[in-house]
Amino acid sequence: MHHDEITGLDACALSDAIRSRQVSCREVMIAHLDRIDRLNPQFNAIVLPQPRESLLAQADQRDAQLARGQWLGWMHGMPQAIKDLSPVAGIPMTKGSPLYKTSIPTQDGLIVERAKRAGAIIVGKTNTPEFGLGSQTYNPVFGATRNAWNPAMCAGGSSGGAAVALALRMLPVADGSDMGGSLRNPAAFNNVFGLRPSAGRVPKWPGDDVFTEQLGVEGPMGRSVRDVAMLLSIQAGYDPRAPLSLSEDPSVFAAPLTPYQKGARIGWLGDLDRHLPMQDGILDLCRQALARLQDTGCSVDEAKLGFAPERLWQMWLTLRSALVGGARRADYDDPARRAQLKPEAVWEVENSLHASALDFFRASVERSAWYQHVLKLFERYDFLALPSAQVFPFPVEQHWPTEIAGRKMDTYHRWMEVVIGPTLAGLPAISLPVGFSAAGLPMGMQLIGRPRGDLEVLRLALAYEQATDWSRQKPPAASRTSESAPA
Repeated sequence: MHHDEITGLDACALSDAIRSRQVSCREVMIAHLDRIDRLNPQFNAIVLPQPRESLLAQADQRDAQLARGQWLGWMHGMPQAIKDLSPVAGIPMTKGSPLYKTSIPTQDGLIVERAKRAGAIIVGKTNTPEFGLGSQTYNPVFGATRNAWNPAMCAGGSSGGAAVALALRMLPVADGSDMGGSLRNPAAFNNVFGLRPSAGRVPKWPGDDVFTEQLGVEGPMGRSVRDVAMLLSIQAGYDPRAPLSLSEDPSVFAAPLTPYQKGARIGWLGDLDRHLPMQDGILDLCRQALARLQDTGCSVDEAKLGFAPERLWQMWLTLRSALVGGARRADYDDPARRAQLKPEAVWEVENSLHASALDFFRASVERSAWYQHVLKLFERYDFLALPSAQVFPFPVEQHWPTEIAGRKMDTYHRWMEVVIGPTLAGLPAISLPVGFSAAGLPMGMQLIGRPRGDLEVLRLALAYEQATDWSRQKPPAASRTSESAPA
């Protein structure tokens, strides 16, 4: 099999080809490493690459296991790069910060443990903004990651490196994490699928705060819905080190995925009655995607949120600053270290210093009220839909949009306000590719399910995928063969 054929396979097809020994793990590794060597210098998606000799030796071990009839699991022999906010034993975890560029974990994070147990070979890390703050992947350690469709534009974030590596076929699947859209925004910006799972679906470990930190989750990205479901089946499942993790059997995500067939009722929330400024073209692309869902038998209604969006924003500011500010407090308290912090990190810490325990309690009460309101929305609708972002990918040199449709953004993350509702309610939400702007830049739409309704979200996403062809389109750099690509 030619190298471009190997890297062009969806992860499910690649896994089958490896297991049936149509292709060796060594060939798979060489094909992906050669592609990384060719494309990554321009796009800067994968950082901290591991030595080729070591990776090929690990691939040979996987081949020897197969020869003995030993198959570790769905990721047997697959190259995988881990987002640089998650620990991999023996590889630096910089978090995109100069303060941590020499920090080397001695223990794998839980999703890394599970990927390795399923046979994955870790080839490096994927780039992220400093501490994951903001939906634009740049940092002072590794620089900026560039959009898979247009390298002059940004990749989104904070799982920007993961989404670009995936879109450019440098990885078969990718992991990421999401507090403020970090699995959804970069998926939209790079024309792939990114699922923010239900709260507790993928246990998050290690972490200093295993009880309060409920806004950030880890999860899967893929070029197909089935790939996303299969990676979720590996990442998900109870672990006692994460006391709020769900106990439901993750094997349901590995069972043959069938498209959602009964007529789903979808509530389209749009721009929340003009509360959210949107760049021209985004709402139109989403409406066209909803029409494709109607073709599968769904009904789509214009839905009213019925909950003041500014209430969501205010509870978000308080809760996020408490979590982010608390995590960065020790760095902030040391003036020499504070000088090396991203301004947005300093801003989050200082916000947390000005808030009281009562402020945090009141924000949590507001969050509880939002969750109860969401349950009422799901009495009327089976799914909710929102755009995945409020702007198309913007120039890679721009840190964040300061204005959308003539409206000023008052924080570094206000331009991504559209993603916070599912985060605050702990809902499963997948970003679906919905097409491209007139300038050829990708966009996505969030399909949001009931609490713990991850499987139903994936099934409806599969029905959508089968009714459209957006996910089958490749970025120009991924479409060139290795022979015709520039050296």
